[in-house]
Amino acid sequence: MARGLGVGVGLRAPHYRQFLAQRPAVGWLEVHSENYLDRAGWDWHVLQQLRRDYPVSLHGVGMGLGSARGFSAAHLLRVRELVRQVEPVLVSEHLCWGALADRQLNDLLPLVLDQAALDLLSVRVQQVQDVLGRQILLENVSAYVRFQADAMSEAEFMAALAARTGCGLLLDLNNLYVNQCNHGEDALAAIAAIAPGTVGELHLAGHLVTPEAVIDHHGDRVAAPVWRLYEAALARFGAVPTLIEWDTEIPPLEVLLAEAGKAEALAAHAMAPAALVTTADLPSPPGVAAEACADDAAAVQQQFAGALLAPQLAPPVLAGLRAGTHTPHRYALYRGNLTATWTKTLAAAYPVVLALVGEDFFGGLARAYGHAHPSDNPDLNHFGVHFAAFLRDFPHVADYPYLPDMAALEWALHRAHYAPLADALTAQQLAAIPPTQVETAQLRLAPAAQLLASRWAVVPLWLAHQPDGGAFPDNMAAPSYGVVVRPQWQAGMLALTAASHAALGAVAHGGTLGAALDAAFDLDEDFDVAGQLQRWLAHGLLVASVFAPECA
Repeated sequence: MARGLGVGVGLRAPHYRQFLAQRPAVGWLEVHSENYLDRAGWDWHVLQQLRRDYPVSLHGVGMGLGSARGFSAAHLLRVRELVRQVEPVLVSEHLCWGALADRQLNDLLPLVLDQAALDLLSVRVQQVQDVLGRQILLENVSAYVRFQADAMSEAEFMAALAARTGCGLLLDLNNLYVNQCNHGEDALAAIAAIAPGTVGELHLAGHLVTPEAVIDHHGDRVAAPVWRLYEAALARFGAVPTLIEWDTEIPPLEVLLAEAGKAEALAAHAMAPAALVTTADLPSPPGVAAEACADDAAAVQQQFAGALLAPQLAPPVLAGLRAGTHTPHRYALYRGNLTATWTKTLAAAYPVVLALVGEDFFGGLARAYGHAHPSDNPDLNHFGVHFAAFLRDFPHVADYPYLPDMAALEWALHRAHYAPLADALTAQQLAAIPPTQVETAQLRLAPAAQLLASRWAVVPLWLAHQPDGGAFPDNMAAPSYGVVVRPQWQAGMLALTAASHAALGAVAHGGTLGAALDAAFDLDEDFDVAGQLQRWLAHGLLVASVFAPECA
């Protein structure tokens, strides 16, 4: 485990270009694993560039190690491939659950802190470490409710988990403070309960104070009480790698680096830490199947999740929570997180649909979609895959018959962001095709390219919503054709004629250049071959040529 990392910051999209251009001085970078699982597109390109100059930490938010039913082995394998390619200095996950059977709640939900949960987490952590072939760090989470059945403190739970599995701990000091405020827990006592040598990383972040609860929102500077906890943690654990987290209302990079500078100044006076215990230092726990440890937790999680989706089911859940004046409100925070996640995720993928129907109606659409098509993937980048089909059967959008096609267009654009980069065919390469082979030449569409055809004017309507777009269509009941383009990293939409669409459709289905031109001329005998080819090449629509052999 690397000990000399110093203080790092989370790498977030608004700061990509500044990091690429300036390489600002910072100890290391953390990224959320789920944003890079496709290992393609702009995010992946940025990470590949920066990992040459900065140590990188992979911090997962989707594994849900404590999920009694619904832990995704497929997701774990995707993380393994990411770890193999990135070669991160740290790999971490959260001490929580987040799935129920095939439903992903995409949240960091609180565990009952009892022996059954400890048994389950011990098996899961060992499974993950075996698959990844390395030690992982487990982070304490902010919990807005605690359970009457809790048999130990969070710190005691974490210490026992580290002792049983050899995992390291990622101690989030802001979460300790949030839990102190919400539940009266002693953050300093928690620090004292965890042995030096088990903490491999510290997190610092901002929080939001409301009348009913303190919320870990990662949208502000580190508060003074959290800085004091950091000093106490440094005194106990030494100058372990420290991260400044800031995930909402992201400020200019200079603000983030200034927070990192404060942490660096405090850490400079810390004593050297004890060596971190690793999995090689401890015997493996006995081989037990996770399913054998999950039965006690499954019923509680089923009930907890059911009431998130159906508020009328909340009374039995509330009866099992530690009583308090604000307990019902704090449980409702998880319900709010669920619907907010649905809305935020869909709004990012469908900005024009949002603009067409307005925020309030879109929020209702997101809630209805989330209930009709529960998330089935820890990676939220796939959540909106069924949105267009959902809109086709949703009676409340009958006045917007073109809305499903607009959603299909926007989903194609969304997924193009994650498509791999390919070398575009150049005009020189195309001109080099021998005249005798032009008809039999086979071209391919770029990986990001996707053709769209609609009986509605959704392509010009989408273009009209762009900063440099044209006029809004006068008649929505007019067919339109387009293709998603992503010459480099920015996805866009190129309007096509019916003939051009037909030609590219032939290419997409493996046809030769001759077949593509035949398809175009069938619809337009004046099809401008040279002009259309030039346009396709300019937008990087075609990739390397493959020539069919000439007939003997």
